[in-house]
Amino acid sequence: MRWKRVLFSGLGIGLIYTLFIHAKTTPDLPVPLQDKPIRTIVIDAGHGGSDHGAGGRYSHEKDIALDVALKLGKILEDAMPDVKVVYTRKTDRFDDVHRKAAIANEAKGDLFISIHCNAAPPIKKIVGYKTRTYYVKKKKRTRRVNVYESHPNPAKGTETYIWATAKNAAKTESLRNNSVIVFDANSEETQAIMDAQDPETIIMLNTLRNVYFDQSVRLSTLVQDEFSRVGRIDRGARQRNEKGILVLHATAMPSVLVELGFISNPEEEEYLNSADGQNELATCIYRAVKRYKDELERVYKSGEAARPALDPAPAPASAPTVPARQVVNHIPATVSTTNETPDAPAADAENLNYKVQLMTTEKVYARTNTLFKNLKGTIEREEFKQGKKKVNKYIWGSFRTEAEAQAAVYKARKQGFSDAFMLTYKDGSRID
Repeated sequence: MRWKRVLFSGLGIGLIYTLFIHAKTTPDLPVPLQDKPIRTIVIDAGHGGSDHGAGGRYSHEKDIALDVALKLGKILEDAMPDVKVVYTRKTDRFDDVHRKAAIANEAKGDLFISIHCNAAPPIKKIVGYKTRTYYVKKKKRTRRVNVYESHPNPAKGTETYIWATAKNAAKTESLRNNSVIVFDANSEETQAIMDAQDPETIIMLNTLRNVYFDQSVRLSTLVQDEFSRVGRIDRGARQRNEKGILVLHATAMPSVLVELGFISNPEEEEYLNSADGQNELATCIYRAVKRYKDELERVYKSGEAARPALDPAPAPASAPTVPARQVVNHIPATVSTTNETPDAPAADAENLNYKVQLMTTEKVYARTNTLFKNLKGTIEREEFKQGKKKVNKYIWGSFRTEAEAQAAVYKARKQGFSDAFMLTYKDGSRID
């Protein structure tokens, strides 16, 4: 279901609709629409435990990050009861960045927000001079040297980061490694469709990564915009490639890292530790998420209205070109013959599952026919009358989610079944 995201590009409203139009006019790419664009948000409080993060005169980054993360989560839970909020930590605990990314991926997050504080090194200023004595070949020498005094760096303001394009390959790898989560691909049939070595799969993963990148850009821009509205200094939405940013490219979802302010600046440190400051920061991030979610939902509604264009009705009776030889081993009507792969279980509590109708034809084919050789899983043949003729429908698989089925449609079309389309079943009966 997450392929709905190819309808949305985070670079702005113009690009949002450009990508939406592109998706509508590119039928080979699976573009199912999930019921809600954001169902799970993962909030990561940076550092923790023995990892204090940046330090100020009296406070540590790990504590401020946790306070704001919990406040943000509470606002989201109260304002968006339909959205699940997951925390990488809710206490002063240390988890390395790999574990934090795993928590987000296992939660099937639709959005990842990491909370941090910034720091800048102190500035040294000349406050006077002193005479230093030294010897050269036992001869006494003196020279005047500067006397320095350290002062807090005046840097202040907020920054929001996404992963750098140099990490695109790493982001794609995280999508590939988490394809079972990203595509709800728990069945062997779907895992066969999502073959990591298949060029078609690579194209789909790269497309998804690019959309996640655009969405991350969009959200980071909205976060900075909300900070600016309350008078915070906007240091920009940026790409980041340095050490410690792994959580952005290792999470299989749109992801941003928010630097709340400079703990190294005494004025900012006071703000970051105050209840008012933390509430304001959490509220700004919430407002950005709300705007981001609203934009996605508007695109979802537009996509839903255009759904007939995405799921055209199949041609009455057509079949791909097949070998002319006579088939001996037929598939009995309404009886399934499997190819060592069992049906997937029902999708959810409502017993929904999905299948793919490959074609309708007067011809009868065996499961072992080369026509089906690249399609693992169940092939069913349903016989019905069309006028005075007997016609056969060939139906492939049983998929848990719409995303799996749409990926299967994509696969089937690439195998020559140009009229393949998705069927929806509830309690074993077709409902569409």
